Amino acid sequence: MTGSVGDEREPRGRLTALLTGAAADATRAAGGLAGGVYLRSSTSGTLRLAVLTGLPGPLFRPWWRVHVDRPFPVAEAHRLGVPVVLANATETMRRHPQLAAGLPFPFGCLCVPVVSGTRAYGVVTVLRPPVDDATRIAAEVERLTLLADELGAALERLEGEGKAVVWDAEPHCVRPPATGPAPARVGHFTWDPATDTVRADEDAHALLGLDRGAFPRTLEALARTVTPAGALEVPTLLREAAAGRPPPLPVPVCTEHGMPRLLTLWSPDRSRPPSAVSVSGFLVDPSPGGLGDAAADLLPQGVFCVDRLGLVVYANPRAAHLLGVPPRDLLGRSLWDAVPWLNQPACEDHLRAALLTCEPAHFHVRRPPSDEPYEGDWLSFAVHPGPDRLTCTVVPAHRVPDGSGGGPAEEEPASDTAAPVYRPIVLAIALTEAVTARQVSEVVMRELLPAFGGNRLAIYLLQERHLYLAWESGFPKGFLTPFEGVALDARLPGVETLTTGRPLFFDSMRQLAAAYPGIPLDAKEGTRAFLPLIASGRPVGSCILGFDRPRSFGAEERTVLTALAGLIAHAPEKAQRYDTEAALARGLQQALLPRRLSAHPCVETAGRYLPGTEGMEVGGDWYDVVEAGDGLALVIGDVQGHGVQAAATMGQLRSAVRAFALGDRPPEEVMAGTNHLLIDLDPGQFASCCYVRLDPARGVARAVRAGHPPPLLRSPGGRTRVVDLPGGVVLGVDPRAHYPVTELRLEPGAILALYTDGLVERPGRDIDDGITALRLALARAGEPGVRRLAEVADRLTAVARQATDRPDDIALLLAARHGDADATDLARGASRDLS
Repeated sequence: MTGSVGDEREPRGRLTALLTGAAADATRAAGGLAGGVYLRSSTSGTLRLAVLTGLPGPLFRPWWRVHVDRPFPVAEAHRLGVPVVLANATETMRRHPQLAAGLPFPFGCLCVPVVSGTRAYGVVTVLRPPVDDATRIAAEVERLTLLADELGAALERLEGEGKAVVWDAEPHCVRPPATGPAPARVGHFTWDPATDTVRADEDAHALLGLDRGAFPRTLEALARTVTPAGALEVPTLLREAAAGRPPPLPVPVCTEHGMPRLLTLWSPDRSRPPSAVSVSGFLVDPSPGGLGDAAADLLPQGVFCVDRLGLVVYANPRAAHLLGVPPRDLLGRSLWDAVPWLNQPACEDHLRAALLTCEPAHFHVRRPPSDEPYEGDWLSFAVHPGPDRLTCTVVPAHRVPDGSGGGPAEEEPASDTAAPVYRPIVLAIALTEAVTARQVSEVVMRELLPAFGGNRLAIYLLQERHLYLAWESGFPKGFLTPFEGVALDARLPGVETLTTGRPLFFDSMRQLAAAYPGIPLDAKEGTRAFLPLIASGRPVGSCILGFDRPRSFGAEERTVLTALAGLIAHAPEKAQRYDTEAALARGLQQALLPRRLSAHPCVETAGRYLPGTEGMEVGGDWYDVVEAGDGLALVIGDVQGHGVQAAATMGQLRSAVRAFALGDRPPEEVMAGTNHLLIDLDPGQFASCCYVRLDPARGVARAVRAGHPPPLLRSPGGRTRVVDLPGGVVLGVDPRAHYPVTELRLEPGAILALYTDGLVERPGRDIDDGITALRLALARAGEPGVRRLAEVADRLTAVARQATDRPDDIALLLAARHGDADATDLARGASRDLS
């Protein structure tokens, strides 16, 4: 089940309604300007914004999806299971610089995890005005925590009914809860539940088309006069409001004459019982005459109003003319749908700031080419925020003011989509986290193109005096093929920008064709920017940005783009160093992992190892099977960290355990000796380990573990359990650590499973849930057709093997005890199956 906008059917509608109410309550409880609820999605490791209140969805698009491992307050709250409180901009910049760079104005942020028992469902978040000290909003955090706990319990009940509590759709955007009566020039009525009495003012009579004194006096009579346009009945809405749950959205209704109206209910005092609460209702005429002020229609400047969902609720004729959109196509539509050329980063940044800081904003935008006669190409916007809407004025601006207050500047405006100056900060922070060439390219795609409104990107890297394509997006299929491997003497803009070290900007494709006659063009219209990638004075490659529509690059924007190119240039160099170290670590680890497992006629074994796909990719997971006297020693371990150091430490521990096992030392001595070795080596790392000494003839196993996940044991009949194996602390921490031994019995046909946490642990989920899932999978492993232990190992790692994102390494070791009848087949080599 996934959420969707506007669908109130069961069971989806119940989840949407539950989250909508929670977001509204949270925003109110924390004194917020905007709020929302993030939920788990069906994509592993990803949270999605399910409900957003107080802010138009398009303005929050960069934060619709959050990976739980990202350095982001919502992700941190979900990952750690604790509230994250950012009281002001200073605290936000210190702890989460990427968020501060993306929202560069003063605000506070509260994030509280939504959990129930061991189940983590998501996060409630609120953006609110900043305060100097977090202790000043302790009461708000406490109220938000209680609301999150209530939501977690409700989601658990919903999940208990068999409903999957995940969200995969776009966020459901709602208006913030009303804090007082609706604006003037609307009809007002009240309903007293105790007496079932309805009273109304004259405007309410007029809006319903009723004569004075004819207004319905009871709730049922009112319901017959006002027909809901949706599925919810008016009596139900008012009763819910009396119980303290008014609908956060104005509800569309119709009069008995078919006239559309909007019904808004004002939240009552919750401290009183519902039977003693009078509900206030407001009827609004959604037509222009009902929302606009007739005087504003006569103003010489353009005036339009946008509510907190981004819908245009009023526009005077002058605004419609300047925006180039007929009034009928403006009202009731999203500003970005009605005026698509306002959908650019510069406008969005100013509107976000106005909504979240309640401070006026001023900016300039170049109007797109049009056949209509306009007074100049540029428009000057002023945004004045109010509690429920933004009032915007727009006037022609032949020249953009320089900000000094002394009049218009003399030069042409810099750019029609000038990216904010903080974009280099965002890109720089993101590039510090990218370590592979693929990650570098993805960061550039995510942070660079959207910032400047571009839709095409190509990155070429220099190798042996030739340029080779490393990443491209948006270009026609095959268009860049002829440019692959071009030499540095080719007369091409991508080559010359590198050899000269100067960025090249072309405001039109005609300009590009004139500068480079005969060059193939991928489009008839648009602009191109060619940027040199130079790191520490050394040429690295070139970057090409493409835009589909004509535009100009102002001096400030050229400077910003050139600076961004310098940041990008250092990233491939770091990625190359990473690739070299990762290759060394992979080679070291592959050399240290066993090529074959020691065999025994009565025991079949199978091992699997999958490297992680994030970060350094190579970790310190290992497994082994060693001859120990007349039996076998099964061992699995996990060294903290990744990279060459972790792989080297793993090799030293594996050698130590093998030496102890070959001497057939008791399990507790093996673990204690390995612990002392790691402490003496002092590599600055610790490790978990599980060691099992198995007597195949008797089926007796003596097991010990150090901070490692417990083994699983599957009986011949299929019953699978988690082995209750008391253990000591991880290796390398306490020289006096004690490791108790537990004795197990393996019947013929039983399977013992040892594994590392990468197989059962997922960000945002309890590890016990992962162990339970693995136990159930092992219980099903004896299905008909599964004859060899290698097939069981493949089944248990199938999902992880197919995953593109594995945050950690995975190691699995299976051992099955067989009777004498199976010994002959096993001795032929079935026990040596490794991958």
